[in-house]
Amino acid sequence: MQAIHFGGGNIGRGFIGEVLSENGFDIAFIDVNKDIIDALNQYKEYTIELAEENKKHITVKNVSGINNGTHPEEVVEAFKQAAIVTTAIGPKILPFIAPLIAEGIQKRKEMNSTQPVDVIACENMIGGSDFLKSEVIKHLSDEEIQYVEQYIGFPNAAVDRIVPLQTHEDKLFVSVEPYKEWVIDERALKNKDLKLTGAHYAEDLEPYIERKLFTVNTGHATTAYTGKYAGYKTIDEALKDEEVKAQVEHVLGETGALMIEKWDFDAAEHQAYIEKILSRFMNPYISDDITRVARTPMRKLGYDERFIRPIREANERGLSTEHLIKTVAKILVYRDAADEESQKLAELLAGKPVEEVIKEVTGLKDKTLIDKIADEYTKVV
Repeated sequence: MQAIHFGGGNIGRGFIGEVLSENGFDIAFIDVNKDIIDALNQYKEYTIELAEENKKHITVKNVSGINNGTHPEEVVEAFKQAAIVTTAIGPKILPFIAPLIAEGIQKRKEMNSTQPVDVIACENMIGGSDFLKSEVIKHLSDEEIQYVEQYIGFPNAAVDRIVPLQTHEDKLFVSVEPYKEWVIDERALKNKDLKLTGAHYAEDLEPYIERKLFTVNTGHATTAYTGKYAGYKTIDEALKDEEVKAQVEHVLGETGALMIEKWDFDAAEHQAYIEKILSRFMNPYISDDITRVARTPMRKLGYDERFIRPIREANERGLSTEHLIKTVAKILVYRDAADEESQKLAELLAGKPVEEVIKEVTGLKDKTLIDKIADEYTKVV
């Protein structure tokens, strides 16, 4: 069976590739990184190392690469034969691969293929596959869209695995934490006969996506921004500081209260989930750079992202947002000379009142919330 995966990076190889390989797929990785693509085509396999005491190695075989920048026609050809399509390229890149996916769909229609296939966006965002579908259909006719509705699924997914910044001589070698979770929306599947071992299928995905996003992603980012403010360089180093750890615990207490009220999660089970997440962040075999976790601060301050959405929804329910707001203030003062968004944020704050910047970057309209963030900003700037 053929799988194609957009994104030859560490998440793609260190998580999605592993699961697809365990399910017997030949995997074509699609990327514009020439070094990665050439290495995949040369060696046809790569090694994953689990970041744990015994450093278990897993070999992923039957892999190849296609450079979509230089050989887009090969991507379309592969799509014609694919049994499953996945992505792990970052939310901002999804619109750029949409035309290729649309071409692949057109070719399947031209060959009268009635074999359903699912396209699963494995991104850190809510509704990633829905978003990708909306971008794909921009390039299709009404008749082709009807074909999509019948044969091409775009099930949303939640993925969770920490893959730290890599520094290996072997370009394909990737180190990952042992824990992994991949939840797929069963209702949106078109190929219901294909269920991946190692993935969990849920009738209602949204609670799982939000639980992951507002615990793992919010917690990881809180550690990064709070840790950077306290002068640390790595996640595990930051969490050895009791004040940093306490701030992360307070933030996850606030998002946890929201998850419990909104989705009726069992309070004890959710607390155990929080503690599991914190233990993963503190894994001594993963030294994750704060600059990697904290990058793109403006995106992380988006209206539906990991901080502003729980602030909005908790506020609507009369729940505490104190520590979430304190973290947002630290994001506003976060600086990294190598991060374009960090520099842009600094420019905005230098040229406009902080309240205007908060409103512009977060999309918030509630003056009370904007003022609370602004007040915290003045305390940490």
